[in-house]
Amino acid sequence: MRSLPLPLALTARLSPVVVLAAMGWALTSGPFAATTTADHKATPESDSSSGTSAPSTAPVAKAYSTSPAPCGSVTAATLKSLVPGAKTAGKEIPSTDTKVRRTCSWNALKGYDYRWLDVSYEITESDEAAKKSYTETTTEKSGGGVVPGLGDSAYSIVNLTTEDKQQTREGTVVVRAGNALVTITYNGSDFENKKAPSTDVINKGAIKAAKEAVTALEGAKAS
Repeated sequence: MRSLPLPLALTARLSPVVVLAAMGWALTSGPFAATTTADHKATPESDSSSGTSAPSTAPVAKAYSTSPAPCGSVTAATLKSLVPGAKTAGKEIPSTDTKVRRTCSWNALKGYDYRWLDVSYEITESDEAAKKSYTETTTEKSGGGVVPGLGDSAYSIVNLTTEDKQQTREGTVVVRAGNALVTITYNGSDFENKKAPSTDVINKGAIKAAKEAVTALEGAKAS
């Protein structure tokens, strides 16, 4: 089969760092960057000298304190289905703090079909911080729908873009589980007919990856 040059509009997608910046998912500055400090519980302490109570400065316990390895968050069978031809090992994106912020990417061109998958984890300081970030992100990306039974709350949206007559359909699933945020980005294009995969294919693929990523998060907590 002859080699197929990628359109200029999609060549940049083959660089994970550029893609994350273009999609607004740069985790060091995007909507998932932690911007709040740990909440504190006010619990009374006995003051023997004054008989008054003083608030405790102990931080609220967090359900998750570290991010799991993102490149091991999706099974090999799922990766082969969603990103045919991609190396199952994936490629982790450099992070300034791998304990709380990690992303892995897979992409491949098989024949004329191109697929891209990102799995991102963000560990915030508290449930409230995660709720705030989740609300801001899903409000900004309104137009999708709630995904029931996934984490504490989950939201999915699929968009179609066309550039130089080439269609690309992209699905995003955002999940909040306690103080953790899981974000899945999945997209695809067909370079032969210039069409994109159906909304159903992209949406179901993104949700499947999200379910496995949340399971990996819960498994890391248990261990």
